[in-house]
Formats: sequence, C-alpha cells, structure tokens
Amino acid sequence: MRVEMPDARARPAAGQLGHQVSDDLDLSILVIDENAIRASLIEQGLRMAGHTRVTMVHELLGVARIIERMAPDVIVIDVENPNRDMLDSLFLLSRSVKRPIAMFVDRSDRAAIEAAVEAGVSAYVVDGLKQERIKPILDMAISRFNAFSRMERELEEAKSELENRKVIDRAKCILMRSRGLSEEAAYKLLRTTAMNQNRKIIDIAQSLVMTAGLLEA
Repeated sequence: MRVEMPDARARPAAGQLGHQVSDDLDLSILVIDENAIRASLIEQGLRMAGHTRVTMVHELLGVARIIERMAPDVIVIDVENPNRDMLDSLFLLSRSVKRPIAMFVDRSDRAAIEAAVEAGVSAYVVDGLKQERIKPILDMAISRFNAFSRMERELEEAKSELENRKVIDRAKCILMRSRGLSEEAAYKLLRTTAMNQNRKIIDIAQSLVMTAGLLEA
C-alpha cells in the first residue's frame, strides 16, 4: 500500500511549530479505518466522551489529501490486520503530519513497535481496541505528543542559544583584535551598539562577523 504525503505547505495543526495540543472536547479528530464496524466502535467511544468534531475515513487511498485539507488536531488510525508495507506507509505518514497519532493494530512485533516509536506515533496499541479505552488512549497520545514537542522545542532553543554564543564570541574576538579591546569592553561595545540601533546583540554580532569575513576574503 502506498500513502502519499501531505503538502509541506499545508496549514499546520495545533501541535506543530512548538505549539501544544489541548485535550479539550473541541478537538478535530480524524479517524482512519477501513473496517466500518471497528470505525463505528471508535466513533462511539469518542462521542460518548464528549467529542463532536469527529470525521471518519474508510479508505486509505487519498488520506494524505484529506489530512492536508482538514488539518485535524488528532489522528486515530485502526489497522485490523496490517502487513509490514502497510505499517511502513502509515509510519511515513506519521513522520510527515506532525500531529498526535493513536494507532490501533491487532498484531505487531518488536520491529514494528520500534518503527512506530521512531516515526513519532504517540500511542501504538496492540490488540487493545475497546470502546472504553478510546478516550484514555487519545489523551495519552496528546500528552506524549506535547511532551515530545516541548523537548524538541527546548532542544532547538538550546542549539540556537549555543550558536548565538559562538557568533557573539567571534564578534568579540574581532573587536578585541581590531581595536585592542578587552573581552568585557568588546561585549559592552556590542551591547551599546545594539541598544543604540534598537537591535539584538546577536544581529550586531552577525553583521560584524559577516563584514569581517568579506574583508578577509
């Protein structure tokens, strides 16, 4: 089975770009299940829990376009008897959509479970499709997705801060070498210039490093 990927330019869901997905009842939920009976079980579980914005899809073909058009907050996928190709396609879909995904399967193996985790599936449930479990599993998927998104955002912020420090250090070295300043005086000059120009220190530092690089070329 081949699942086409959503357009990267599609409108982001609530969980993308560092945002968190709330667990309120106004969430838009897309349920993907080729088995109408099992899909009805999931829908009933969601509606009994108070969710009203539930959309059912019974065909895997073209599901990426549906996700792109709907931009659901959460996706629930149920695969009764998955083969590895089908799971691989769904895991690829999971990587691309960046939304909380709860996936139910009747059978699995260690490799498939590891692949699900690697693909970012928030909740991968083996042989556990029961109406009363739908809501708790959905909440767990959202919580895990939010925790991962928070860690991912914090990691990116830490990387960005480290890169900024490196640029500022390079700018200080340039000023120390070209003007004979101490490290403290060089930083003070960067800060004063940033304040006078109503810009960030990192912006001043980047401009200085870039200019110095052009002069040395």
